Amino acid sequence: MKLFLIFSVILSLLFQSACGPLKYKKVSAKDYPPDPRERVKKNMEEGRGFRIMGGNNKGTTYDFASSNPLWRATLDTLDFMPLVSANYSGGIVITDWYSEDNSPNESIKISVRFLTNEIRSDALDVNIFVKQCSNNLTNCTVNQNNNELVAKLKVNILKKASRYEKDLIDKNKKERPYVTSTPDNKREN
Repeated sequence: MKLFLIFSVILSLLFQSACGPLKYKKVSAKDYPPDPRERVKKNMEEGRGFRIMGGNNKGTTYDFASSNPLWRATLDTLDFMPLVSANYSGGIVITDWYSEDNSPNESIKISVRFLTNEIRSDALDVNIFVKQCSNNLTNCTVNQNNNELVAKLKVNILKKASRYEKDLIDKNKKERPYVTSTPDNKREN
């Protein structure tokens, strides 16, 4: 009986102390923005609340590589060359040494690094390496060649990427004609 009494007293003390944080607090409507998205953003910045799906963009996002127009355009542009590495999460594409049949003494290697997923002129870091060998293929030199070929390659990739993005937007308009765009370029119903 004494054990039951002690347990009851402890349990009632715990219940009484837990009621303090759950008290209703009056707040002013001026402190909170009327737009729900802004309220959610403000609460997340202040550390209140959580998101079940979506979360914040600070962690890793797992997108399909085929949904990124810049990535697709790069692979389509370099499809004639054998690839050594194509790492979407790392944001880099590296080709193997490639040479035409008529010039075995000279070969090129291209590396493309993605600095952002946006289609902009500074989104890509393209490097072209030229390997020139002697006639007996024993003495080879490698030079980094960043000239007009790099500029042409970038322009070609960016043109294809913008075409892919335009096609995707047109496709979405046909499939869901009554969906509007938000200022953040995110689509919503």
